[in-house]
Amino acid sequence: MKSRSYHGQVIPINRDNVDTDLIIPKQYLKSIKKSGFGPYLFDSLRYKDTATLDSNDKREENLDFILNKQPFREGNILVSKTNFGCGSSREHAVWAIQNYGIDVVIAVSFADIFSRNSFKNGLLLISLDSQTIDKILKSSLSSSAYVLDVKLSEDRILLPDNKEIPFSISDSYKERIINDLDDIELTLKHKDQIKNYEDQMKLIKPWLFNNE
Repeated sequence: MKSRSYHGQVIPINRDNVDTDLIIPKQYLKSIKKSGFGPYLFDSLRYKDTATLDSNDKREENLDFILNKQPFREGNILVSKTNFGCGSSREHAVWAIQNYGIDVVIAVSFADIFSRNSFKNGLLLISLDSQTIDKILKSSLSSSAYVLDVKLSEDRILLPDNKEIPFSISDSYKERIINDLDDIELTLKHKDQIKNYEDQMKLIKPWLFNNE
């Protein structure tokens, strides 16, 4: 298996129940291009006024929000608390996170539909216990920089103090992310078995293939 790791500044979102409408508000759901949503991530918290997908006006930032502060503005590892991604099933929430440049989301727990959307789109989600999450949040908020190394192929996270935190994800999820596989590519990995099955079915039930 290939190795893959992520190195970067933590973005601490210190709250429970971060819902998908907070991640990407409903007015941005008209587009299904999977791109261009980064500027609207946490839109209602980042800016003092709203916009639309067609609006190019520069808006005033809310300087109290974490993404508008250094060093978090350039972060690529988001850390939050319980039930991240709850609310509606919009896949745009995952796209907005990825478009912003975030590679990994670490939280105590994730909403089911958000987890499935993340799996489909290759966004790495890692669940850790609440005590570990609280430590990372507190340390990142009180540090001038707080950088993690997420070593996916080794199932571990390296903290700035060189302590290691193990994590666990399914083999299929890991394979998908490490090899950049989508649903079609995963299916095509079994194309020989699929063809063999079809060849057998043509012999057993030829009437199913009369229209070929």
